[in-house]
Amino acid sequence: MRSWGRDASDLANGGSVDRITFPRMTTGRIVKVGLVQRSAGGDPAANTESTAKGIREAAARGADIVCTQELYRSRYFCQTESHEHFALAEPIPGPTTESLQALAKELGVVIVGSLFEKRAEGLYHNTAAIIDADGKYLGKYRKMHIPDDPQYYEKFYFTPGDLGFQAFDTAAGRIGTLVCWDQWYPEAARLTALAGAEVLFYPTAIGWHPAEKAETGAAQVSAWQTMQRSHAIANGVYVAAVNRVGHEGPAGGGLEFWGASFVCDPFGVVVAEASQTAEEVLVAEVDLGRQEDVRRNWPFLRDRRIDAYAPITKRLLVG
Repeated sequence: MRSWGRDASDLANGGSVDRITFPRMTTGRIVKVGLVQRSAGGDPAANTESTAKGIREAAARGADIVCTQELYRSRYFCQTESHEHFALAEPIPGPTTESLQALAKELGVVIVGSLFEKRAEGLYHNTAAIIDADGKYLGKYRKMHIPDDPQYYEKFYFTPGDLGFQAFDTAAGRIGTLVCWDQWYPEAARLTALAGAEVLFYPTAIGWHPAEKAETGAAQVSAWQTMQRSHAIANGVYVAAVNRVGHEGPAGGGLEFWGASFVCDPFGVVVAEASQTAEEVLVAEVDLGRQEDVRRNWPFLRDRRIDAYAPITKRLLVG
């Protein structure tokens, strides 16, 4: 394996992979990514306004693309199975996408907004809408992997996505979006990267069960970040994950969302990370030319054995 200016003995003597250097291309393809990490209350209008303020702040700090957390208009309602929560859903395009379009056009930024989509009576999706910097609605991604765990009862609410893994050409570059539980699946990241995405966005709502935090909390956050950093490395892309923050649910129970929104580069290096306890607007500079630079030196896509991967479509290869 090439070390780009650092040999094996240097690494063996305590060098860090994160500190490896190699010749950098001068591309002029610098953009800024903004992530709006928020806590959520019970009033959708107030949550929407808070997120809009965060988008405005990100734009004022130079962001070219801004992404919201998962289902930003409400608390994370999937902690319980309750029919009343279906009233939160709306068509896409619809009222909220229209307001995001107006905001994107006003600020001149690309917006990725995570929404609860009502497709038809009794048919709902967890969906990300992509709005270009001129206010044009570009399309949507419907969450493909739907969890069903204690306090993450998403199968009650969401039909699995049927639009496939996509990338969208925007004023700030070609981007792809996946949603939360998708982040644990290398297949999803790979297919979105193969569609040409230069940045993978992950609107997220993930947190601790309070009773588990002391024992496994740090390991859970580390695993979450490590998984997404691996997507960046394996595919030679930037990854931007935006989580909510704060406690939602009854005292002593519910979920404590761990924040820690972050951006990492195609080498897996975390270039910016938000607080685990507070609302924050994270803005990070990304050089889209790194993709060419890193992929030339780590040509994972070139060396894929696509002729040997047919079994990946099977549920299991034994038993």
